[in-house]
Amino acid sequence: MAQAPRAGGVPVMILKEGSQRTTGEDARRSNIQAAKVISEILATSLGPRGMDKMLIDAFGDVTITGDGAAILKEMEIQHPAAKLLIEVAKAQDAEVGDGTTTVVVLAGRLLTAAEELLEEGIHPTIIIDGFKKASDFAAKVAEEIARPIQLTKEEMARVVINALSSKIVSEAKDYLAGIAVDAAFQAVEQRNGTPYLDLDWIKIEKKKGKSLYETQLVQGIVLDKEVVHPGMPKRIENAKIAVLDAPLEIEKPEWTTKISVSSPDQIKAFLDQEADILKKYVDHLAEIGANVVITQKGIDEVAQHFLAKRGIMAVRRVKRSDIEKLARATGARIITSIKDAKAEDLGSAGLVEERKVGEEKMVFVEKVQNPKAVTILVRGGSDRVLDEVERSMQDALHVARDLFRMPKIVPGGGAFEMELARRVREFARKLPGKEQLAALKFADALEGIPTILALTAGLDPVDAIAELRRRHDNGEVSAGVDVLNGKVADMAALNVWDPLLVKQNVLRSATEAAIMVLRIDDIIAAGAPKKEEKKGEKKEEEGESKTD
Repeated sequence: MAQAPRAGGVPVMILKEGSQRTTGEDARRSNIQAAKVISEILATSLGPRGMDKMLIDAFGDVTITGDGAAILKEMEIQHPAAKLLIEVAKAQDAEVGDGTTTVVVLAGRLLTAAEELLEEGIHPTIIIDGFKKASDFAAKVAEEIARPIQLTKEEMARVVINALSSKIVSEAKDYLAGIAVDAAFQAVEQRNGTPYLDLDWIKIEKKKGKSLYETQLVQGIVLDKEVVHPGMPKRIENAKIAVLDAPLEIEKPEWTTKISVSSPDQIKAFLDQEADILKKYVDHLAEIGANVVITQKGIDEVAQHFLAKRGIMAVRRVKRSDIEKLARATGARIITSIKDAKAEDLGSAGLVEERKVGEEKMVFVEKVQNPKAVTILVRGGSDRVLDEVERSMQDALHVARDLFRMPKIVPGGGAFEMELARRVREFARKLPGKEQLAALKFADALEGIPTILALTAGLDPVDAIAELRRRHDNGEVSAGVDVLNGKVADMAALNVWDPLLVKQNVLRSATEAAIMVLRIDDIIAAGAPKKEEKKGEKKEEEGESKTD
C-alpha cells in the first residue's frame, strides 16, 4: 500500500512505488507463523533422541547435523521475523555455547501460546506483561532449584557428557567429554580469585583419518605446517623456541627502486651482502640458544640454508592466532626484531617433532610443562564426521566454561522446565485480570520442552506429562524424561544435569524474542529498485568518480 487517501479524496503517495505494507492482525499472524515454522523445524532435533537435518547449500555442499546453531546457520531464511529467532540462537551460541535448539523451540511455543490468547481478543500488551512477570518469577525459581557443583573433573564431566548426548558423536560422549574437561582445566586461569576460561587458548585441529576415538589432547600446540627445509632436523628434544613476528628474509622496499650496476662483481657483492645479513640473523638466533624457529612471516631460501647448517628446525607462515597460542603455551615472548632478541625471549618444550598425520605432515610442539594453551587434535573417517566432532567439542568446552563462570546445575530431561511450569502456575493464580491467562500460557510453553523429549523418545506425550505433573506435585523436583530408556525417571539419580547459566539464558532470550515479535503490528517492505534506476545510479556514480 504505497498511498493513503487525503481529505479531498486525492491519493497522496507516502511510500515508494512497489512497497508493501501489512498491518494489525495480519502482520502479527505472519510473524508468528514464520517463527513457529522455524521452531517446528528444530523441535525434532531436541534431546538425545532428536533427529538430524541434511542441509544442502547452493553449491551442493552437504551438512548433516543435529546442532541447532549449525542448522540455522546453514538455512537461508528470508522472512524477517524468522531471522529474529536465528539472531537469538546465534546470541545464545556466542554467550553460553549450548541450548540453541531449546531457545528457539521455547520461543516458538511462547508465540503459539500468545496466538491462542490473541484469538480470544486479549491485547498484545497484556500478553507481554504476563510473559514478563512469569519470566522474572521463573528466573527466581531457577536459582532456588539449582544446586552448587564442585569444580572437579569428575563432576564437570557428568554435565559435559549430558551436553554431548544430543550430538551425532554421542556414542563417544564419555571419551570426548574427558578430553574437553582436561583441556578446560589445563587452560583455565585465576582472575581476581575466581577461575576464568578463555576458549581462545584451546585450539581444535581437524585431520581426516582413523576413528574419532583417536582424537587426542596435546599438551602444547599442533601446527598444520611442515619443516621448511629437508636438511633440517625433524625431531628436537628440549627445544628452545624462537617465536617470531618478523621475516627471515630481506624485505622489499616500499617504493619502486632501481639499482645501476656497471659490472657483474657489483651484482655478486649485492647478493653477498643480502646473504651476510641473513647469516647474521641466523647466527644471532643460534647464539641466544634457539634450536627451533617458528615465524608468522616468510623464511628466505638462503636463510633456510643457514638454519639447516646450524641444525635449527624452522616453520614459516604460521597463523597469528597460532603464534599467540604457541607463545602462551611455551612461555615465549613474540619477537618482532631479530637483532634485539634475547635468550629470555625463547620458549621451551620437551619435544618438537614433525609427524605424518593422515596424508599430511604436521609439527607437534608438546611435552610442555603446565602449558596454558593446548590443542585438541580431532580425528574422524570423513569430513562430515570431523565437522560434527568439532561442533560437539566446541559445545562441550562452552559448557565447561559456563560451569567455571557459574558453578551451579539444574536437573535435565525436562525436569527443570516441569518444575518451573508448576511453580509459574501457582504464581499466575495470584496475578490480576488477563495477565493471569498469559502467565498460565507461559507455563504451558515451558511444558513443551518435556513434551518434545517424550515424543522423540517414542513415549505418549500426554501420559508422560501427566506422570511428570503428578511427580512434581508430590515434590519430586528432578523427575524428568529418561529418553534413552523411554520412561519418566529421577534425573538426579541418572546424573543428567544442565548448567544453570545455559537455562537462565534460554529463559531470558526466548521470552525477549517472543515479546519482540508480539510488539510488531506493522510491516513495511520496500519495493525492489527498477532496472532503469539501477542504471541511473551507476551513471551518476561514474560521473562523480570522473569529476573527482
